[in-house]
This record gives sequence, structure tokens and C-alpha cells, in this order.
Amino acid sequence: MGSVVISLDAELGWGFHDLPEPPIERVESGRRGWKSMLELLEEFDVPATWAVVGHLMLEDCDGGHAAYPAPDGWFDRERTDWADREDLRFGRDLVRGVLESDADHELASHSFSHVLFGRPETDRELAVAELERCGELAAEWDRSIDSFIYPRNDIGHRDVLAEYGITAYRGASPTRDGVRGVFDSAIRDRSMLVAPTVDEYGLVNVPASMFLFGFEGAARTVAESIWEDPMVVLARRGIDEAARTDGLFHMWLHPNNLTHQRDDRRMRAILSHLERRRTETDLTVETMAGVAGRITEPPTAGERATASWS
Repeated sequence: MGSVVISLDAELGWGFHDLPEPPIERVESGRRGWKSMLELLEEFDVPATWAVVGHLMLEDCDGGHAAYPAPDGWFDRERTDWADREDLRFGRDLVRGVLESDADHELASHSFSHVLFGRPETDRELAVAELERCGELAAEWDRSIDSFIYPRNDIGHRDVLAEYGITAYRGASPTRDGVRGVFDSAIRDRSMLVAPTVDEYGLVNVPASMFLFGFEGAARTVAESIWEDPMVVLARRGIDEAARTDGLFHMWLHPNNLTHQRDDRRMRAILSHLERRRTETDLTVETMAGVAGRITEPPTAGERATASWS
């Protein structure tokens, strides 16, 4: 039985706070895109893994973080340019929408302050602080964190994840983004299905299959004018392949990728196709935590008997 996973890196301003020149359009689209994705997922009854930056769950903050073991200047933008932009720094209303949705979403972690775990300056002390704070905040909301999505997919300190009770993380995609990915998948007919694995720390690596907004700008406009949205075409291919097999197709995006109505149309087309295939086949939709539980659960007596005769 094949399955589909959708994961979202939910970060508002925190996804860009360390950049010298944050992309204004995406920064300002964070709330719009978050609400649009919640509505679409609810409409099609698709549970997703929402990896939320922990700082968004705070009620308030003075931007000081004096005792926090972050590099010098890490919180500068929060204290200066965005000191009066609570809409970029906090998102309790948005997080509440995820938790109260009938779609049964998973609340996952995207770190506390979008620290890049694979960078040399991110030492173990900082990684521990990021995970510890996220766990504390989740507990305040009567939740626990099972899955982790690395900011900018920069993987590191997996031992710390395991120490703090994380069971799954999103690993690197074998599929390239952009034009190269379209060529590999559509022209060279490479599979976009992924195989979850258990690493040396006991964590389940749930690799990404494709980034849904990796083909943008002028290339997207030209492609749509002579063909159709390449990302919709590839997503349909991945969903169909998962429906035909026992494989896993894992799509991901940021809510702030939905900057215009045509982005909403892309997601509606993908989710509509997913709904059709769920109706026609035994294809299922899983969260990352669901995949991890399925991969690591002990075999049933029937499965052990079957294996002994195979």
C-alpha cells in the first residue's frame, strides 16, 4: 500500500531573520500562505506534518535572549528591524489553527529560532538549547514533538534529536530541484519515491521526494504558457507511482511559498489529484510520525510467520 506525506516548514519571519536582505514578498506572505494551506488541507482532508519554529509559539518576547547560547547578533533583527513586527515573530493564532484542524495534522519542530544545525558555529550546546526550548513550549500546549525538520535542510546533531525524544526527521531528497529535477523525473523517468530508513541513532529518516516550489520565476511562466505547471505534473507522477506501489512520495513546501493565487491553484491541483487517487486506490496519506511508527513497530505474529516461511 503506497502513501503520501506532505511536510511544511512553518516559520514566518524566522526563516529569513539571519539574511542580510530578506525576500520581502515571501516574508510578507507568510501568514497568507499559512492560512491558505490550512484551508486547502482541511478541504481535502489531508493531514500534514507542520514543522513550526518554536519562537512562534511564545506569547511575547523582548528580543533579549540574554542567557541563550546563540552566536553574537543572532537575534539582532528581532530587536531592531522587526521589533514592532509581532506578525513576523509570533504565530500563536496560526499554530492554534493547525492544532484545532479536523485534518489531524502533526505538530513537528523546525527548531526554536531557525538555527542551522549543520553549521560549524552550531555547537552541541546550541543544538540542545533549541530542542529543549521546543520541547518545553510543546508541553505548554499539551503536545509532544516526534518529528524534526532541519532549517534549510542543514542536517546535524542527530544524536541530540534522539536524546530529546525525536523519532523522525526529513532527510535529503534524491531528486534535484528546478529544471534539473523536471528533466530527471519527466524526461529521464527517474522515480521520485523514497525509502524511509532507521539511522545509527534509532531515528527514522523520511527523505523528501520533491520541493513543490523549486521551479519558479521566468522558467515557470514560460513552462505554464506552453505546457502546464511542471510542479503539478511531477506531483501527479509521484502520487500515481505511490498509488501503484508500496512506495512513499514525500512533498514539502513553506507556507510562505504561496505568495499569489497561482500558487494556491498549484496546491489545489495537487491536492485534488491526491484526493482522486485516494478514492480510486488504497493510497493513504501519512504524517512523518506515522511513517516512523510504521517503520519501527514490531512485526505482528502473522508477519513473523510469513517471514519464517519466505
